Amino acid sequence: MEKFELEDSLKEESRARTLGEGFRKLVQTVRRNGTTFKIALRPVEIGGEKRFQAEMTDAGQVQVKNFDANGAAEGLEEIIAQRGARELHLMTATGDLHLRVTKKGHVLVSRSAELARVAKVQPHDRVKKTPLNSFESLALLKALELADGEGKIRASMRGKYDQVNEFLKIVGEMLADAPRPEHFTVVDCGCGKSYLTFALYFYLTEVLGYRDVRVLGIDRREDVIGASRKTASRLDVAERVVFAQADLSTFDLATLPELPCETVDMVVSLHACDTATDEALARGVEWQARYIVSAPCCQHELQKTVGKAGVAAEKTFAGLLRQGILRERLCDILTDSYRALILRILGFRVQVVEFVSPDATARNILLRAVYGVKSGQPQPVSEYLDLRDCWGVTPWLETRLAKILAKHLARFGS
Repeated sequence: MEKFELEDSLKEESRARTLGEGFRKLVQTVRRNGTTFKIALRPVEIGGEKRFQAEMTDAGQVQVKNFDANGAAEGLEEIIAQRGARELHLMTATGDLHLRVTKKGHVLVSRSAELARVAKVQPHDRVKKTPLNSFESLALLKALELADGEGKIRASMRGKYDQVNEFLKIVGEMLADAPRPEHFTVVDCGCGKSYLTFALYFYLTEVLGYRDVRVLGIDRREDVIGASRKTASRLDVAERVVFAQADLSTFDLATLPELPCETVDMVVSLHACDTATDEALARGVEWQARYIVSAPCCQHELQKTVGKAGVAAEKTFAGLLRQGILRERLCDILTDSYRALILRILGFRVQVVEFVSPDATARNILLRAVYGVKSGQPQPVSEYLDLRDCWGVTPWLETRLAKILAKHLARFGS
């Protein structure tokens, strides 16, 4: 028997206590080169099945893995085979086994008195119910690199994961009581790396039960569109989730034969920068989409003009506008207010909500709009003109939709 190695009888006893009935917990601490490596193994219940959870702590870094019985048996053999000074504490319902291996390789053994404890396996289904864990999403999360090879959400991607989940949750709420069309087409404007594009397709089909769904992602950048197409192929959805490298303002749906659709049901955008959000809203209006869901990003257009017209509001708020950060936040609020009012004028019911915690992103405002009321109603038109003229500005979205808005604004404008 080699130095530091356990006797065969101790190995067998460790296996019997860990893999048999009444196992409660195993903890082994290995000391080497001034550092410690600790592993704790315990039984858990996940999805109604008995599993084993290992928590490993190495140089302050913690990693958790879940195993079935075979995986636990393999892990136990690695624990038993460890060399060097270490301590192993194995707890069962009937008693404990304590092994201590000294620096010189001596093995010290102690056992507790016979006990009669209850070995209750604790449920471990603590995962918060979210859209992305409402279906078998592991392949999707790995393909999008939101999860690592072991299926754990990457720490660096936690914010994006939360944003997509909350976005999907709002989409689910909007569609909860809506009629189901035979075909459902979604356009993701400024899709970027397409986290939301793919998540929407699988959420609509796997969770909400939509049968014929087509999702189109549009972005100017060749690299992200190329990568998204490869991801679609890996996920075997290339015929249903398609991509176009194009300028959104000039893109024509008819030029995309792989997306045969006469109408667009939903337009989404997640953090399209500055006026790209306005362009997404404008295309949603022009395509006569019933649903528009948009989380704006940075907004600079209004900052270029606010405070330069010399109107009364700008004089009153001169002290606020002088401070850069306050000016920026005011323009963010004004821009989203103008956007919401313009959509209301054009027949949408609009809500402006915080869709995710500020910890996930500081850009956590979202506009959710559902078409279904008469356009050009006096109240939103009046509110829009009062707010616009108070600041003496012309929002970019008004300019972009001038032809559609003109008849409504002219009726009430001075």
